[in-house]
Amino acid sequence: MAESVQIFGIRHHGPGSARSLVRSLTAMAPDVILIEGPPEANEVLPLAAIAGMRPPVALLVYAPESPQAAAYYPFAVFSPEWQAIQYGLKHQIPVRMIDLPQTHQLALRAAKAPPEGEPPTEPAAEASEPSPDTPDDPKATAAETGEESPALHQDPLFWLAQAAGYTDSEQWWEALVEQRQDSTDVFLAIQEAITELRQTLERDHPLPTVDTATTADPQELREAQREAFMRQSLRQAQKEGFQRIAIVCGAWHVPALASPLPPAKQDSALLKGLPKIKVEATWVPWTYGRLALGSGYGAGIHAPGWYHHLWTARDQITTRWLTQVARRLRREDLDASSASVIEAVRLAEALAALRDRPLPSLDELNEAAQTVLCFGDAMPMRLIHEGLIISDRLGHVPPETPMVPILQDFRRLQRRLKLPDRTEPKKPLELDLRQPTGLERSYLLHRLRLLNIPWGDRQRTSSKGTFKEAWRLDWKPELAIAFIEASQWGTNLYEAASQYASHCADTAPNLPSLTELLDQVLLAALPEATTHLMERLQEEAAVASDVVHLMGALPPLANLLRYSDVRQTDTRIVSHVVDGLVVRICIGLPLACASLNDAAALEMFKHLITTHSTLKLLQNEEHLSTWRSLLQQMADQETLHGLLAGRCCRLLLDDGLLSPEDTARRMGLALSVAVEPVHAAAWVEGFLQGSGLMLLHDEAIWQVLDRWVISLGAETFVTLLPLLRRTFTTFPIGERRQMADRIQQGGLARGPQTTARFDEATFDRDRADAVLPLVAQLLGLRFP
Repeated sequence: MAESVQIFGIRHHGPGSARSLVRSLTAMAPDVILIEGPPEANEVLPLAAIAGMRPPVALLVYAPESPQAAAYYPFAVFSPEWQAIQYGLKHQIPVRMIDLPQTHQLALRAAKAPPEGEPPTEPAAEASEPSPDTPDDPKATAAETGEESPALHQDPLFWLAQAAGYTDSEQWWEALVEQRQDSTDVFLAIQEAITELRQTLERDHPLPTVDTATTADPQELREAQREAFMRQSLRQAQKEGFQRIAIVCGAWHVPALASPLPPAKQDSALLKGLPKIKVEATWVPWTYGRLALGSGYGAGIHAPGWYHHLWTARDQITTRWLTQVARRLRREDLDASSASVIEAVRLAEALAALRDRPLPSLDELNEAAQTVLCFGDAMPMRLIHEGLIISDRLGHVPPETPMVPILQDFRRLQRRLKLPDRTEPKKPLELDLRQPTGLERSYLLHRLRLLNIPWGDRQRTSSKGTFKEAWRLDWKPELAIAFIEASQWGTNLYEAASQYASHCADTAPNLPSLTELLDQVLLAALPEATTHLMERLQEEAAVASDVVHLMGALPPLANLLRYSDVRQTDTRIVSHVVDGLVVRICIGLPLACASLNDAAALEMFKHLITTHSTLKLLQNEEHLSTWRSLLQQMADQETLHGLLAGRCCRLLLDDGLLSPEDTARRMGLALSVAVEPVHAAAWVEGFLQGSGLMLLHDEAIWQVLDRWVISLGAETFVTLLPLLRRTFTTFPIGERRQMADRIQQGGLARGPQTTARFDEATFDRDRADAVLPLVAQLLGLRFP
């Protein structure tokens, strides 16, 4: 039988390519399939046939001794490589990966890495998640590596698209290849077109050879070595006697694998002396969101969810897609009738006909959906983009899959620190942060929390110090998925937590979010992320003008300073930021509190209390002095909302800066008849809120209220009584009952200045009895 080699040039994630490939493989009936991919994954390829394997998934190749060196090879159900793997395993045909092994590629990347302590010269995305198939997408290659190659820095497919009347190579490729349903001869056309393009480009810029390897561009040299290894793998298959060889590779590589091949000696020389490191391979779940071009994946596609639809919808593609759009809109309580779907289908098909396209593309479908189903509004289309065009589909791998590196790292730390999988709810794990083991355990648990892996749940402790923590551990099966999700940020816990924290710092919406994140990062002991986060914090604080944000950012920073002795954390940079925040809060707060409505005043009231407690916690006399002067200024501010004015007086009284007499005078002025009752009620509420026990145990506050109530006239008392009642009803019923008991026991008569003089001759008992039911109602008591 004559030997037959067929090369199928595909797009790495394309439903049309995948469908045409399956038909071509069925017609060819190969006895071996060679696929562009990491040869290290050949041992785990059989797992793809297990029922529990559900794409999107990715092959992960990593170096166990250097976990930060790793490469991902994502596959969707519509990826041609995935369909080729499924075809081979189903028909028991050998399937081999033939790309340049990652044992060499990762070693080459490590050799180019800068010395420790120096910044990397390549983007972080290249090191943590390289795209093995970017050479087939010239635009992606330049974007990912940051390098411009004279042969690859432009889009060669643009010229083919332009010749066909398209202005975008993406649209041309989708119309020519991805929307085809039954084409098998498209691969010959692709081979002919790409061959002509490469010959044209290589006339002016030849590919690297052995003689020019030392002076060649590193990226181009790596591509030449990849293609050399693919040819060597083809020769090996021929040497083993396979007669019908199918090669599935990126379309750009097709001319390099077509006959006649260059001498084997030339390829061997190009691959000679490549460095090696030990690597392992496994499968991990993937998502369509991380398969999208917007995720930073070099060979990503614009619309994974749309391509999934093209793969699964065998007929009536337009109708089925717009039906899904209507369902998604209805799920969000937006009108989308069947009649509207019919009109949208007609509009999409009409647009495609006007543009001389065989079928409506995603552009026509989006225009039709927005016009008919969304009534011209672009906002609902965001839901369609996220939920359908990109899609939130998550893959799954079977239990037989080898464990991912980050989970291996966790299990290793768990064994070393002797942490159980579970603890009893009533007996949490207590950590003494003064001990090295307790501190390491705390670091581990806080890193997991930062990565959204809720293995440990923080519990309250009875200890008043900061040197103890209590955790309840509860391992659940779904936590394995959380570890796999976290593996996108790194291959060990320390690296993943650092990378994720830096990502969160870059995307934090405001200053309080950054300070809360800083709290988590310091508790997790991530110095690199801390440095980056402090830079972001200083940048954000320098331009922040919202006093509420500044006040919200202060408490987490104050909590960080409490851990300096136990965790041995350098908090000087935190202290510097705190100093700046306090100054800016004290400058901007009076203006921010002027002319507030009730809702805004209530929000500011909470921040005022929190900031006061925070500054007292810090025990910085300079800060406290500035803050107390500010409270004095605000207490005298005429335009201040009563809720805030009352709380300022209360805080000054608590700190001993106002005497009981002065406080009583201020209360009398605030509650005088000349003041609006609403303002008076707010003042009392601000002064007394949460102070039920204080009234019972603080003689100064009790005296203030006693003197003020005694000084009220009869008419004024009746007018203000409902306002007082509203304030007292916020106290728990037990506290109100204790107040009533204290009054009955003569609690008001503690000195000659605390009560009015009683004159029995002028005492009107009937009038006194008449007011008792109202007083009982005020205090929450039953009156017989």
